[in-house]
Amino acid sequence: MKPTEFTQAQTAEFCRSLALLLHGGLGLADSAYLLSQEENSSVPDSLGKWLDEGYPLSDAVEKTGGFSPYVCNMIRIGEQTGHLEETLESLADYYEENDRTIRQVKSALAYPCMILLLMLLVIAVLLIKVMPIFDSVYASLGGRLTGISAGLLYLGQALQAGLPALLAILAAILVLAVAIFRSHRFRNAVLGSWMRRFGDRGIARKFNNAHLAGALAMGLGSGLTLEMSITLGRQLLQENPGAASRLDACQQKLDAGVSLVTALQETDFLNPWAGRMLAAGIRGGNGEQVMETASKRMLEEARQDLDDMLSRIEPTMVLLCSCLVGIILLSAVLPLMHILEVMG
Repeated sequence: MKPTEFTQAQTAEFCRSLALLLHGGLGLADSAYLLSQEENSSVPDSLGKWLDEGYPLSDAVEKTGGFSPYVCNMIRIGEQTGHLEETLESLADYYEENDRTIRQVKSALAYPCMILLLMLLVIAVLLIKVMPIFDSVYASLGGRLTGISAGLLYLGQALQAGLPALLAILAAILVLAVAIFRSHRFRNAVLGSWMRRFGDRGIARKFNNAHLAGALAMGLGSGLTLEMSITLGRQLLQENPGAASRLDACQQKLDAGVSLVTALQETDFLNPWAGRMLAAGIRGGNGEQVMETASKRMLEEARQDLDDMLSRIEPTMVLLCSCLVGIILLSAVLPLMHILEVMG
């Protein structure tokens, strides 16, 4: 049986709890057993058993099959550099941020999607049921619908003819939406497909840049070389071909003798202000601290852009649907008013 993959929240909780227990002086195996015994815990009992058998934490975590390769590699680096607690805390911060972003998007889209469905239902009723009534009224008055009104009437007739197919499509969309919101595995598959195609554009690129800066800060702060830190960032972005390609180009520039700041700026991983900060930090000998600060600021900017985009979705949907309803009603009522005025 394939092991259950940990969610972002579960990974963050595991890393944070383990770091706290280690900081309190508890051993790795005892900490793992304690975490596995908690109510609704996702930590398997086998993790503590493998640690008791002498496996390092990175290998034991990898053997569970529930963690991403990035988590396993980061823990391995933390073991090798003696910064395991700091590494676990950094992983917890990273996955908590990812989980917060996912929950924010889900919460922000759920209500507008419901409004959109209701408005589309209203529009369908107007086209299928109300427009034919107006057509009958015009016919009784010796006229007929023309122009936009006639087009909307034909559209309503086409919708009514294809109603079974439309209901089937709507049901499929609802099932897909429920599966995305409820199934972690299916959601990851959908997100993975989206990331491969559009995961390095717009706001997504800003998140990628912030995450890479955080990975570089973590690697440099753990005593890794620049090359190893770049490799660490490559593992973080491996499921995002666009960002990984930019990072490969950055590595090629570094191999050609270009400075880190210039290479990151030319591949669009750092904006000018972040580049100036990093250059000053490297000269002052605290490049990893500056990189961490830049990562947090870049992440905050990306989150602000995401908040702004999500805040515009609902009013845009309501405005668009309201305009469509208004056009439908006006296209039917205005000709009727004209006919009544002529008759009067």
